[in-house]
Amino acid sequence: MKNYLVGGAVRDQLLGLKVTEKDWVVVGATPADMHAQGFTPVGKDFPVFIHPRSGEEYALARTERKSGHGYHGFTFNASPEVTLEEDLLRRDLTINAMAREPGGALVDPHGGLRDLKGRWLRHVSPAFAEDPLRVLRVARFAARYHWLGFRVAEETMTLMQKLSDSGELAHLTAERVWKETEKGLMERDPQIYFQVLEQCGALTVLLPELARLRGVPQPAAHHPEIDTLEHQYLALQQCARMQLPLPARFAVLVHDLGKGLTDPTEWPRHIAHEERSARLAEQVAERLRAPNECRELGVLVARFHTHCHRALELKPDTVWKLLRSLDAIRRPERWQIFLSACEADARGRSGFEDRDYPQAAYLRAAADAARNVDVSALRAQGFDGPALGDAIDKARIRLLKEHKHTWQTPSP
Repeated sequence: MKNYLVGGAVRDQLLGLKVTEKDWVVVGATPADMHAQGFTPVGKDFPVFIHPRSGEEYALARTERKSGHGYHGFTFNASPEVTLEEDLLRRDLTINAMAREPGGALVDPHGGLRDLKGRWLRHVSPAFAEDPLRVLRVARFAARYHWLGFRVAEETMTLMQKLSDSGELAHLTAERVWKETEKGLMERDPQIYFQVLEQCGALTVLLPELARLRGVPQPAAHHPEIDTLEHQYLALQQCARMQLPLPARFAVLVHDLGKGLTDPTEWPRHIAHEERSARLAEQVAERLRAPNECRELGVLVARFHTHCHRALELKPDTVWKLLRSLDAIRRPERWQIFLSACEADARGRSGFEDRDYPQAAYLRAAADAARNVDVSALRAQGFDGPALGDAIDKARIRLLKEHKHTWQTPSP
């Protein structure tokens, strides 16, 4: 019975990166052996155990064979006779198919170290094509390690394209697609995740609303990059640069989907694309079963991002309608995230990456001003019920008028 450190921990050690979690594979053991040593079983599909002291995962060495469709369409053999080399053969990428015995030499039967040095994401064996989830995993690793120069090997991209064309991606559950997409959105270069999916044809299958933005033009004066999908990628890049949370990144991802439904005779203008985008944002969130905070913010950013961009031109009563629509007074944290997502959108344009965005500061200050209504004083004047609500609204609009009058755009 031998334990080997495997996968991401070995990969990141060799890259000189911080190891956040360790996975182990156990060769020559049975579930009974693991129980006897105090390990706690957690795996249902195959034998995975939790170490009684470290809390790290230990999996019995196993082989797998395709037996159906999708991520769960496999049968496993985790007998004590399975070798370490056989276990490594079933893994997705060569850089994830290395192992090390504590204090021992590197075990690298598939050239993982070579591909680490060459900065290649390359599949281990043709069995890669048996698991459609690996298309998304490769895209995610491309997003994670893009800053180090990693790219997808040509032969691996070919397999990913075949998988995308095969119909196998349709058998992935929404939960699995969302889990990988969520991680992809939070990587260092989230735009790369979607670019790789587009390159292999998976974007059309999994996110057709996003894929159809390719080739849809926007006015060059406002969008020098012109292509709407390129704008989406640039905006996602700004999300990472600004270190925005997941709901903001998802909102930026879906904020312009309605432009894909604009009649080509209206190009490059996209009149009323905001409402179309809001409907599509809702649909995408429901299909992927995204968390409620992602769905809510996605719809709000899609519907109101142009209001934010035009904030300095809006009348005070329109600003109050915006604040009220976003429940900015009672939900200040979501309001702040909304403004950040709109700023990433504004900066996600060629040549605009470092432009000042005074609209965010103006609207933050506007919300602060609108909070300063003395409700108790209004009640003392006899306002109650609906009349009190109207009086509060009028008082807030007065404060917003004063705010607009006194506001000075900060110097860049």
